[in-house]
Amino acid sequence: MPPYSPPFYHILSMALIVSPADGERLLHALHIELSAHEPGFSLTTDWHTGACVIRGSDELHLRSICDRISREYRIDIRVGETQAILVETIRRSSEAEGKYIRQTGGSGNYGHVKIRLEPIEPGRGVEFIDEIKSGVVPKEYIKPIEQGIREAAQGGILAGFEVVDFRAILYDGSFHETDSNEMAFRIAGSLAFREAAAKASPVILEPIMKFEFAVSEPQRIALIEEIRARRGEVNLVEHSEGSLRVWAIAPLESMLGFHSPVPQARTLIGYREKPRPDASDDEGGIPVSNPRKPGPRVNSTAVQADWDWT
Repeated sequence: MPPYSPPFYHILSMALIVSPADGERLLHALHIELSAHEPGFSLTTDWHTGACVIRGSDELHLRSICDRISREYRIDIRVGETQAILVETIRRSSEAEGKYIRQTGGSGNYGHVKIRLEPIEPGRGVEFIDEIKSGVVPKEYIKPIEQGIREAAQGGILAGFEVVDFRAILYDGSFHETDSNEMAFRIAGSLAFREAAAKASPVILEPIMKFEFAVSEPQRIALIEEIRARRGEVNLVEHSEGSLRVWAIAPLESMLGFHSPVPQARTLIGYREKPRPDASDDEGGIPVSNPRKPGPRVNSTAVQADWDWT
């Protein structure tokens, strides 16, 4: 399967936690001040934990933002570990129905939908198609159904990562003249998605990067061993102006915290299926000894599978 290709700046995240008294000041700094001057930077707020999550393209970039907040805005923040942003997707089509029927006193809630999920090309995100005929589900409930599906997809199926690159087709359902409402259909859509996605062979995808290093000859063996220990593979070593240039591909998640030597450059190639903890090297994902070369991204200028490493 070709790699999934989200915006490049959404491959890393970092949680920032502040005291409740500084919450509004932190949001002000992030929303108004920093976002206007930091390209490729975004943030979300988790109101359950009180943390702001910032996203960017580079670990040092994210930490520099935190330093600026502490220094220029005098906000005391706790910084979480940098994490690679993983996603989930589905491998095959499936169908399911969702019913939300509750009776509470005089009024009730009734929502009933049937949907079909299909995998689509990497990088397409989420598509929703309404195939309802003969008014079996009134038009005013179509949008809430779509909303419920998209909200459920953001919560993931396997490990809480956003589900991407699928098409949801609403093809049937039913309603109640007095008990149906938007909330009931939004919940029904969410329930239908969760059941259908669980049956559609969901997998976790991780970002794969190409790294370039400049090292001395004595550093070469240690560098190659470290890269292989992190589920990567060295693809080319070249002598250049008294040093060695080393190119490797490896999962971004495995390379976090690797700063000796610091990569001179890195490029997102795409996303590949993350191997299961109990999987052998030839059961998917990227084997340590012979990684698959990620293919081209859809509608992008990403390197091809047969790229020139120089």
